[in-house]
Amino acid sequence: MATEKLKIYGDRRSQPTRATFIFCKVNGIEFEEVETKLFSADIENPEFQAANPLKKVPAIAHGDFTLFERYPNDLRKRAKVQCVLDWHHTSLRLASTRYMINTVLAPALGKAPNLEAAAEYGQMLMKSFSTIESLWLQGDSKFLLGNDEPSLADLALVCEIMQLQIIPKEERNKMIGPFKKVQQWVENVKEATNPHFDEVHQFLLDSITDFQQTA
Repeated sequence: MATEKLKIYGDRRSQPTRATFIFCKVNGIEFEEVETKLFSADIENPEFQAANPLKKVPAIAHGDFTLFERYPNDLRKRAKVQCVLDWHHTSLRLASTRYMINTVLAPALGKAPNLEAAAEYGQMLMKSFSTIESLWLQGDSKFLLGNDEPSLADLALVCEIMQLQIIPKEERNKMIGPFKKVQQWVENVKEATNPHFDEVHQFLLDSITDFQQTA
């Protein structure tokens, strides 16, 4: 009996999707990429909904659906990675998403840009970068938590930061420019996970070019 192949339903415009794809590619985990575009009829596909009834990407299916995440084997390191991921969703990811919704993505959502809200979330973004430098990047370590190789936490946060490529360069540099350790860490993660990092992000970069030409 042939072994069923792991399927990952995702949209490469999605930060968590890209992090999952890169993680699997770097670790030699074979999978079938099932393109599932957000804000489209794809999320109503019964096969996709069977994998994730909440209609969120990425969704993972393997036979009778098993959802997995790989963390360090050491329990203490695993707990620290989870701590970073929990922080991410209420800080960096929240700030990044809300900033873009109130600026460059507002017209696509049928809304007017809200500069007051954007300023608030821009400050939250800079505070998040500061936290990464002072708390999660320890000493001269190349990766989060003093690890000598990138973890799922590194990928999740760096993929979020890559999403900021969609905003004008001047605005992006104003926010992340002062944080040299963050910029170097992003480059470290890229280098450690290439060519997969660049390959997975090419779709995003192409989409940004198309977006800017039609904006």
